[in-house]
Amino acid sequence: MFFISIKKSRVTLGLKEKCAICSQKIELRFVPMEEWGIEGSICGDCYSKKIHEHYPGDHIRVNKHLD
Repeated sequence: MFFISIKKSRVTLGLKEKCAICSQKIELRFVPMEEWGIEGSICGDCYSKKIHEHYPGDHIRVNKHLD
């Protein structure tokens, strides 16, 4: 049974999801907020746009020195 779960994860590991908004392949998957009413995963670009719509205004990045 353990072998089956490893084999199954390898099969799904190579698949690329598509963004629920723009339909591009997702490199890094983001889960949309429930308030947005979006089903599925979204890409980083669409997530950033939705965050900006949800929290309008200037966003100042803190702790940049830690990068």
